[in-house]
Amino acid sequence: MSKRIFGVYVVTDRFINPNRSHVDIAKAAVAGGASLIQLRDKEATTRQLLEWAKVIRDLTRKTDTLFIVNDRVDIALASDADGIHVGDDDMPVPVARRLLGEGKIIGRSVANEDEALKAIAEGADYVSIGSIFATSTKPDAGEPIGVEAIRLVRKVLPHDYPLVAIGGINLQNAASVFEAGADAVAVISAVACSDDPVDAVRQLKQLWEKFRSGERK
Repeated sequence: MSKRIFGVYVVTDRFINPNRSHVDIAKAAVAGGASLIQLRDKEATTRQLLEWAKVIRDLTRKTDTLFIVNDRVDIALASDADGIHVGDDDMPVPVARRLLGEGKIIGRSVANEDEALKAIAEGADYVSIGSIFATSTKPDAGEPIGVEAIRLVRKVLPHDYPLVAIGGINLQNAASVFEAGADAVAVISAVACSDDPVDAVRQLKQLWEKFRSGERK
């Protein structure tokens, strides 16, 4: 399952563009060919989150797009999502694994090589490093760590272990992210705030496909 973690990873956000809901963004992601969609909302009620999750699950079930829920194991289980993504303040990976089982994906946010290796040891299926560039969508993201951090983490990961990069990534800088060794780019405003979100996803996917042809040996 981890081999499907590549390309364009769209993270939904209903606040950065009030004119687009989680479902709107998910629809655009699917139409544009995203490999993964993550539902992320720290302020919604459990009922709201579950309603959105069920709709997005239905959208992604008809495609090869993986559906990930941020943090909430209960929502992931109730909506039959493909997995969850957790950060420093969320449920520990080993606990999430016991609840979700071996068949689900667990992603972990990291900022450096040590955190990446710890995440692997705990059983995470992929790591997401960031914030690569400056971003306004996550106030607590801290100072950007740059593409060099991707190279450093890539060096310590197993050859086929999925590495996602996040934070301020868009069509203008995504090439440098793939060049540094990321398997996928997680994008938020690049899609949610685009005049044509479907085309934004499609162009990012096309860019990834160019790099895929020269995949690491």
